[in-house]
Amino acid sequence: MKRREFITLLGGALAWPLAARAQQSSMPVVGFLRNTPSAGFDHLVGAFRQGLSEAGFVDGRNVAIQQRWAEGRDDRLPALLADLVSLKAAVIVANTIGALAAKAEATNVPVVFVTGSDPVRDGLVASFNRPGVNFTGVVFISGALGTKRLELLHQLAPKATTIAMLVGPSQPETVAEQTDVQKAAQAFGQQVVVADATSAAEINAAFAKFVERGAGALLVGTGAFTNSHREAIVALAARRAIPTMYSLREFASIGGLISYGPSITDAYRQAGIYAGRIIKGEKPADLPVMQSSKFELVLNIKTARALGLDVPDRLLALADEVIE
Repeated sequence: MKRREFITLLGGALAWPLAARAQQSSMPVVGFLRNTPSAGFDHLVGAFRQGLSEAGFVDGRNVAIQQRWAEGRDDRLPALLADLVSLKAAVIVANTIGALAAKAEATNVPVVFVTGSDPVRDGLVASFNRPGVNFTGVVFISGALGTKRLELLHQLAPKATTIAMLVGPSQPETVAEQTDVQKAAQAFGQQVVVADATSAAEINAAFAKFVERGAGALLVGTGAFTNSHREAIVALAARRAIPTMYSLREFASIGGLISYGPSITDAYRQAGIYAGRIIKGEKPADLPVMQSSKFELVLNIKTARALGLDVPDRLLALADEVIE
């Protein structure tokens, strides 16, 4: 091959990736930010992508999704946010901690949050109907369902007189949930043994405490901490043979006995729709904070059999999903 032909061919080969990068850079960038580890949350990313597609945006076609995970290290969030800002993100979808970090950094990028806490109390928005300048999102109510979860757990373990409750770092929602559960337990003539955990080691210590106190059933509190440690919690509940109620289907899908709560998956789908609307030009201030209204009762029959439990027919009839 002649030298001139070779240079022409080489130049053409180099031009393709440059052209591809130029095309990609022209797409709106959507940031996806969470302070949690990335492992185990693919379903949330998938739901977010679905919501974006419902709004008319597909990753790699007319939008570029940039995922950033702090892997449990909240101190990394400012740098991750700065990275998304440098990419000129059109909007950032974040969980509670990620959104609070964005608020602290006073970023001008619109933020769509997905949270289980009160965004007004947390200072993310001025009100549900009139969020403010740069923030809006989706709220899923979970902690307020503590009494209902205890009632459902009582149907599976009616002879349990001592109920254990595992809660994560203290938040207003976890405190309120704990109070509701303790009041409901009194109506059933039960005692509640509560253990707080802020690390994997403290989760192990909590289960040892539950066994020592003779707990006949366990209710796992809501929150990002317990959700992030769900595999360890489900494994310990199986090892200790304690019938356990969880707040999210993500626990039951990996072997947890039963869960009742909002669908975070659907909340992220809704967040994707909001992100798409913002890309199209709508302002967060004009998008009221949505409250996720989809709730799920999920029962894992395989786990129930392993624990030797008799599942009442009425509970099976109520279940939105039964995992065999």
